[in-house]
Amino acid sequence: MMNLELFLNYLKYEKRYSIHTITAYENDLGQFVLFGKQLVEDFHVEEVDHHLVREWIVSLMNNGTKARSVNRKISTLKSFFKFLQREGVISKNPTDRVIMPKMAKKLPEFVQEKEINRLLDGQFFGDDFEGRRDKAIVSLFYGTGIRLSELVEIRFSDLNLAEKVVKVHGKRNKERLVPFPLEIAETLKSYFELRNNLFPEAQNLLFLTGSGDPAYTKLIYRIVKRQLSLVTTTDKKSPHILRHSYATHLLNRGADLNAIKELLGHANLAATQVYTHTSFEQLKKVYKQAHPRA
Repeated sequence: MMNLELFLNYLKYEKRYSIHTITAYENDLGQFVLFGKQLVEDFHVEEVDHHLVREWIVSLMNNGTKARSVNRKISTLKSFFKFLQREGVISKNPTDRVIMPKMAKKLPEFVQEKEINRLLDGQFFGDDFEGRRDKAIVSLFYGTGIRLSELVEIRFSDLNLAEKVVKVHGKRNKERLVPFPLEIAETLKSYFELRNNLFPEAQNLLFLTGSGDPAYTKLIYRIVKRQLSLVTTTDKKSPHILRHSYATHLLNRGADLNAIKELLGHANLAATQVYTHTSFEQLKKVYKQAHPRA
């Protein structure tokens, strides 16, 4: 469908969204179109009304799709039809009368400090290329709080080991400088030593596979999951859990919320404030365990 392609190109070239975000939009719209074709023989997105949108939402909920995922799909539709309205393809946005399902607030999971320390201070990483690389990856995630998509894009030119800062290319091409401790600089140096010896002609991207190709998101995800599985029983073991852990541990140790917002690259403070709830829940847990009359 021509208008779908125009919208995806708009996201890519004008909004400059990441490939992962664009893929999510494309998948959501594809699901909606498939649903529409099952109900309407001669289906056209330009002729959709709010009744069809509501039927889709009900279908998703009945099939067990979580409210958070449903809301994301609705947001995709809202953006798409807003684009069509702006382009003069439709006169009314069929999602204007659609109400988002309520979501139960879910606190971000995180790994305990003692578990992180046990992993990074223990003998879990080998001294070969993969071992040094994997330790550098886990250390950088926890030491900077960056996203998986951001770590994959880091280049040598983005690192300043002398100043101990990394330039991060965040969402919508926004750049930010994130500091990291001396320990990470030493870990990175150890990794660089083997990397440059084994793959002197490799590309400028920081992390590589065992064959010298650029590391990809699924590989890095598996590395983090495998390493966290050695020290924690937390259900989720992902790079994003290390991001949550970074923010929570900073807040627990008295860091300013606005500073954490800038370090994480959040667009507004509301996204960062969820960590205050996590810290408060941790305080309540400590209180109940320690207070004699709790």
